[in-house]
Amino acid sequence: MAPFGSRPVNGTDARAPLSVVTEDLTLTVDGVDLDVRSTGDRLFVEVATVRDALRVARRLPGDSDARGPAALLTATDLTTEVRVRGRTVAIVGAAARPGVLSRELGVAPAEVRIAGALGAGMSGLSAAASAPRRLFN
Repeated sequence: MAPFGSRPVNGTDARAPLSVVTEDLTLTVDGVDLDVRSTGDRLFVEVATVRDALRVARRLPGDSDARGPAALLTATDLTTEVRVRGRTVAIVGAAARPGVLSRELGVAPAEVRIAGALGAGMSGLSAAASAPRRLFN
């Protein structure tokens, strides 16, 4: 049997394109709220902190079979960007281009954006350091 989404929708199309439109969607995974928005073929999942993003990642199902999250996104020609503090830290799905880092971390077929993760982490540290100063101003 063919993997999910690999059967042609019409006689010429090998993919089953899917469009997602949302303006106000919040998902919760392991107690972490995720704000979701879309542009049709790209979903943006906003996570508040790097720690929360890691917590969510540990709870997601693996991609060991054709129905895994990355396979589903790719089959439907969708891409998900995981963003922390406005910075893209990972990409999963049709536009993901996993590299050496993704393979070393064991997260391929997801693409890890190290600059985004570092930027989000630094932004979080800066916000934490600024919090006490705001109390006394």
